[in-house]
Amino acid sequence: MMQATFVFQNGLEFFLAAQPTTQGVVCFFQGRQSIKHLVESLGVPHVEVKRIEVNQRQVSFKYLVQDGDFVQVYPFKPGEFLSDQDLPICFILDNHLGQLAVYLRMLGVDAEYRNDYEDEELAAIAARENRILLTRDRRLLMRSIIEYGYCLRSKIPREQLREVVTRYNLYSEIVPFSRCMHCNGSLEEVRKEQVLGRLQPLTKRYYFEFRRCPD
Repeated sequence: MMQATFVFQNGLEFFLAAQPTTQGVVCFFQGRQSIKHLVESLGVPHVEVKRIEVNQRQVSFKYLVQDGDFVQVYPFKPGEFLSDQDLPICFILDNHLGQLAVYLRMLGVDAEYRNDYEDEELAAIAARENRILLTRDRRLLMRSIIEYGYCLRSKIPREQLREVVTRYNLYSEIVPFSRCMHCNGSLEEVRKEQVLGRLQPLTKRYYFEFRRCPD
């Protein structure tokens, strides 16, 4: 039996089953084990990890852990994405995050959501469309096909919204009421006379700018 010591930095302790000591968590293993496998066996999804150092040397997820290794695992900082990627920020949410999807769409953020997606579909869409998977299911985030994802800490939708906006620094992306809160499509400007028959009396009187979903 071999062992390695893992120290999880700056909030990654959230995922650990046992409260770590200042000396870290000792992980016992047998045979050739990748560092990705051992990190996730301790409860931390790979998408939450930005950098790993073994004996003060940076390594990739493919590194094979050796007996006696000292491992330090670092998360992304708020506002960080992946420095080598120039991707638009867009999300896909699991079936339990319908209210968060509405809030994100209300701010104009691209948030794909359906309440009948299977886990395999969520993972496939996230990978195919380079979407960030939002979920509280850490096992879903551990699927190897998932490259971008975030595990929400809170169960409260408004706090979840704050988490996502802060984590991905979405402040400059916010364009309120530019997306349909029902289907996520982009809203189009429409002249008042085109929707006049659908307006309530006070809306007719006091409002002059309108948008509607083409779908």
